[in-house]
Amino acid sequence: MAGKINTLHMKIKLLAATLLILSAGVTCSKSSGGGNTTPTPTPVAFFAKGADVSWLTQMENAGIKFYSSAGAETECMLLLKNLGVNSIRLRVWVNPASGWNTSADVAAKAIRAKNLGMKIMIDFHYSDTWADPGSQAKPAAWAAQDVATLQTSLYNHTYNVLNTLKATGVTPDWVQVGNETNDGMLWPDGKASVNMANYAKFFIAGYNAIKTVSPTTKVMVHLSNGYDNALYRWNLDGLKANGATWDVIGMSLYPSVANWSTLNSQCLTNMNDMVARYGSEVMICEAGMSWDQAAACNAFLTDIIAKVKAVSYSKGIGVFYWEPEAYNNWQGYTLGAFDNSGRPTIALNPFN
Repeated sequence: MAGKINTLHMKIKLLAATLLILSAGVTCSKSSGGGNTTPTPTPVAFFAKGADVSWLTQMENAGIKFYSSAGAETECMLLLKNLGVNSIRLRVWVNPASGWNTSADVAAKAIRAKNLGMKIMIDFHYSDTWADPGSQAKPAAWAAQDVATLQTSLYNHTYNVLNTLKATGVTPDWVQVGNETNDGMLWPDGKASVNMANYAKFFIAGYNAIKTVSPTTKVMVHLSNGYDNALYRWNLDGLKANGATWDVIGMSLYPSVANWSTLNSQCLTNMNDMVARYGSEVMICEAGMSWDQAAACNAFLTDIIAKVKAVSYSKGIGVFYWEPEAYNNWQGYTLGAFDNSGRPTIALNPFN
């Protein structure tokens, strides 16, 4: 009997030791020094290599064509997919005078992206025109509304656009509540430096509308200057203190040939801080560099893609180029990634 008991004890000890080793192997890896352990990052199931092509239908309407590097005329989204782009970003305006970037225009482009097997990001500007750090003008139809009514209008607009997409079979993977909302949205009521609580109320209204239509869609806060840690802490601390939540922190990053390496390093520091501070995923949802600096842009994108992939706990989930298809000084924009003959430059090679 004693022998059997001793044998049983030995088996139990061996089993416990085996389980401990297996557990350590799954959850920890050794650091490079001192024997301390750190969590092993879970591999990212999908890394977005994206492009914002919101101008596409307007460009096509103007007769603009797109060509492969070999000179073959190719539909733009297919051309980008062949270059390694797997995700498309589209902006939405409320009642644009131009007629572009309406819910119908967005749906038409989103269906095309979906049919190519691409993931989709929707970027709500909550304006009739461009919203960015220097301008967050209310839609004209909302101009006289009070804060409570603005919340309702923002909710309804968000809900209706996403429901329109849903009716076509499109469910976005990511949705931004506002575009580059460094100082809030729907000014002056939602100007964060004046009334952070109102900014948070508007953000929460958008968040709730998105999750009502699609609980699985990830909601994003989007700020510019991804290297500016003080901006991100101020803005996101303010949202959090006023009850807002989000899934992803989106960043814009537009460096020059001279400073891209420095800004990329600062951006990585900021991304890691965002992960540590809020537990959020992070993404570069706008990037660009002058079209005639393709080699430098190639180096910039190669480096920032690697840095996003290196973010702590595998929380870096993608990089998007902003309007790479814009060429020949379209709308005065010169940060595309096509040359003046309508062919992609080597700037986009890192997406392959």
